[in-house]
Amino acid sequence: MSSSNYRRNKAALDQFRKELMAMVDDIQQIDKKVLNKAVNNGVAYAKRHTPVGKHPNPVTFTVKNGPDAGTVVSFKVSNPGVGGFLRKSWHKLPTKKTKECVEAELVNNASYASYWNYGHRIVTKKGGPTKGFVKGTFVLEKTKGEVQKQLVKEFEKEVKAVQRRHD
Repeated sequence: MSSSNYRRNKAALDQFRKELMAMVDDIQQIDKKVLNKAVNNGVAYAKRHTPVGKHPNPVTFTVKNGPDAGTVVSFKVSNPGVGGFLRKSWHKLPTKKTKECVEAELVNNASYASYWNYGHRIVTKKGGPTKGFVKGTFVLEKTKGEVQKQLVKEFEKEVKAVQRRHD
Protein backbone atom coordinates (compact mmCIF):
# COMPACT_ATOMS: atom_id res chain seq x y z
CA MET A 1 0.00 0.00 0.00
CA SER A 2 1.47 3.33 -1.04
CA SER A 3 1.46 6.14 1.48
CA SER A 4 0.12 8.72 -1.02
CA ASN A 5 -2.90 6.51 -1.76
CA TYR A 6 -3.46 6.07 1.97
CA ARG A 7 -3.29 9.84 2.54
CA ARG A 8 -5.76 10.53 -0.27
CA ASN A 9 -8.20 7.89 1.04
CA LYS A 10 -7.84 9.18 4.60
CA ALA A 11 -8.43 12.76 3.45
CA ALA A 12 -11.52 11.70 1.47
CA LEU A 13 -12.86 9.73 4.46
CA ASP A 14 -12.21 12.64 6.81
CA GLN A 15 -14.00 14.99 4.42
CA PHE A 16 -16.94 12.55 4.18
CA ARG A 17 -17.15 12.29 7.99
CA LYS A 18 -17.04 16.07 8.31
CA GLU A 19 -19.87 16.52 5.77
CA LEU A 20 -21.90 13.73 7.40
CA MET A 21 -21.56 15.31 10.85
CA ALA A 22 -22.59 18.70 9.45
CA MET A 23 -25.64 17.06 7.87
CA VAL A 24 -26.54 15.31 11.16
CA ASP A 25 -26.26 18.62 13.05
CA ASP A 26 -28.52 20.29 10.48
CA ILE A 27 -31.09 17.50 10.77
CA GLN A 28 -31.08 17.74 14.58
CA GLN A 29 -31.94 21.43 14.29
CA ILE A 30 -34.69 20.75 11.75
CA ASP A 31 -37.04 18.88 14.10
CA LYS A 32 -37.37 21.74 16.58
CA LYS A 33 -37.65 24.37 13.84
CA VAL A 34 -40.30 22.43 11.92
CA LEU A 35 -42.32 21.61 15.06
CA ASN A 36 -42.32 25.26 16.18
CA LYS A 37 -43.44 26.42 12.75
CA ALA A 38 -46.22 23.81 12.51
CA VAL A 39 -47.57 24.41 16.03
CA ASN A 40 -47.47 28.20 15.54
CA ASN A 41 -49.54 27.69 12.38
CA GLY A 42 -51.83 25.50 14.52
CA VAL A 43 -52.32 28.35 17.02
CA ALA A 44 -53.29 30.65 14.15
CA TYR A 45 -55.68 28.00 12.78
CA ALA A 46 -57.32 27.51 16.21
CA LYS A 47 -57.74 31.26 16.68
CA ARG A 48 -59.29 31.66 13.22
CA HIS A 49 -61.80 28.88 13.94
CA THR A 50 -62.76 30.05 17.45
CA PRO A 51 -65.87 32.27 17.39
CA VAL A 52 -66.12 35.59 19.21
CA GLY A 53 -69.31 36.28 21.18
CA LYS A 54 -71.26 39.41 20.29
CA HIS A 55 -73.35 40.80 23.13
CA PRO A 56 -76.80 42.23 22.30
CA ASN A 57 -77.60 45.93 22.34
CA PRO A 58 -80.09 46.83 23.81
CA VAL A 59 -79.79 44.56 26.85
CA THR A 60 -83.10 43.04 27.97
CA PHE A 61 -83.83 40.89 31.03
CA THR A 62 -86.59 40.12 33.57
CA VAL A 63 -86.13 41.02 37.25
CA LYS A 64 -86.38 37.82 39.33
CA ASN A 65 -86.27 39.05 42.96
CA GLY A 66 -87.37 42.09 44.95
CA PRO A 67 -90.36 44.42 44.71
CA ASP A 68 -90.03 44.74 40.90
CA ALA A 69 -89.98 40.95 40.30
CA GLY A 70 -91.39 40.06 36.90
CA THR A 71 -90.66 43.49 35.39
CA VAL A 72 -88.91 43.48 32.02
CA VAL A 73 -85.96 45.87 31.97
CA SER A 74 -84.35 47.07 28.75
CA PHE A 75 -81.59 49.61 28.15
CA LYS A 76 -78.99 50.53 25.54
CA VAL A 77 -75.31 50.14 26.35
CA SER A 78 -73.01 52.95 25.23
CA ASN A 79 -70.13 50.54 24.60
CA PRO A 80 -71.52 47.14 23.57
CA GLY A 81 -69.23 44.30 24.59
CA VAL A 82 -67.59 41.88 22.25
CA GLY A 83 -66.15 38.63 23.55
CA GLY A 84 -62.94 37.02 22.40
CA PHE A 85 -61.45 35.66 25.61
CA LEU A 86 -61.63 32.07 24.33
CA ARG A 87 -59.91 33.10 21.09
CA LYS A 88 -57.16 35.02 22.92
CA SER A 89 -56.48 32.08 25.24
CA TRP A 90 -54.91 29.81 22.56
CA HIS A 91 -51.12 29.60 22.84
CA LYS A 92 -48.14 27.27 22.42
CA LEU A 93 -46.05 26.12 25.36
CA PRO A 94 -42.24 26.15 24.94
CA THR A 95 -40.76 23.33 22.89
CA LYS A 96 -39.03 20.60 24.94
CA LYS A 97 -36.48 18.10 23.69
CA THR A 98 -36.65 14.67 25.37
CA LYS A 99 -34.57 11.52 24.78
CA GLU A 100 -36.94 10.18 22.14
CA CYS A 101 -38.46 13.27 20.56
CA VAL A 102 -39.23 16.98 20.54
CA GLU A 103 -42.54 18.10 22.09
CA ALA A 104 -44.66 21.23 21.87
CA GLU A 105 -48.13 21.71 23.32
CA LEU A 106 -51.05 23.78 22.06
CA VAL A 107 -53.33 24.83 24.94
CA ASN A 108 -56.30 27.04 25.74
CA ASN A 109 -56.31 28.47 29.28
CA ALA A 110 -59.96 29.57 29.33
CA SER A 111 -61.73 27.74 32.17
CA TYR A 112 -64.66 26.81 29.93
CA ALA A 113 -62.60 25.77 26.87
CA SER A 114 -63.15 22.03 27.41
CA TYR A 115 -66.95 22.48 27.58
CA TRP A 116 -66.89 24.49 24.37
CA ASN A 117 -64.57 22.03 22.60
CA TYR A 118 -66.14 18.71 23.68
CA GLY A 119 -69.74 19.76 24.35
CA HIS A 120 -71.76 19.81 27.55
CA ARG A 121 -75.21 19.08 28.92
CA ILE A 122 -77.74 21.79 29.75
CA VAL A 123 -79.20 21.68 33.26
CA THR A 124 -81.98 24.05 34.38
CA LYS A 125 -80.75 24.29 37.98
CA LYS A 126 -77.98 22.77 40.06
CA GLY A 127 -78.72 19.09 40.55
CA GLY A 128 -81.77 19.34 38.27
CA PRO A 129 -82.69 17.24 35.27
CA THR A 130 -80.77 17.45 32.01
CA LYS A 131 -82.64 19.66 29.57
CA GLY A 132 -80.45 19.10 26.52
CA PHE A 133 -76.93 18.83 25.15
CA VAL A 134 -74.72 21.33 23.33
CA LYS A 135 -72.49 19.66 20.74
CA GLY A 136 -68.78 20.37 20.88
CA THR A 137 -66.87 22.24 18.19
CA PHE A 138 -63.78 19.95 18.36
CA VAL A 139 -61.47 22.74 17.19
CA LEU A 140 -58.56 21.22 19.13
CA GLU A 141 -58.87 17.96 17.18
CA LYS A 142 -59.23 19.79 13.86
CA THR A 143 -56.16 21.85 14.73
CA LYS A 144 -54.22 18.68 15.56
CA GLY A 145 -54.97 17.36 12.06
CA GLU A 146 -53.81 20.64 10.50
CA VAL A 147 -50.59 20.59 12.53
CA GLN A 148 -49.85 17.02 11.43
CA LYS A 149 -50.32 17.99 7.76
CA GLN A 150 -48.03 20.99 8.25
CA LEU A 151 -45.38 18.83 9.96
CA VAL A 152 -45.16 16.44 7.02
CA LYS A 153 -45.04 19.25 4.47
CA GLU A 154 -42.48 21.36 6.36
CA PHE A 155 -40.25 18.41 7.29
CA GLU A 156 -40.01 17.25 3.67
CA LYS A 157 -39.20 20.81 2.60
CA GLU A 158 -36.43 21.18 5.21
CA VAL A 159 -34.86 17.78 4.49
CA LYS A 160 -34.69 18.65 0.78
CA ALA A 161 -33.06 21.98 1.66
CA VAL A 162 -30.41 20.20 3.78
CA GLN A 163 -29.75 17.72 0.97
CA ARG A 164 -29.30 20.60 -1.51
CA ARG A 165 -26.91 22.35 0.89
CA HIS A 166 -24.72 19.25 1.29
CA ASP A 167 -24.67 18.04 -2.31
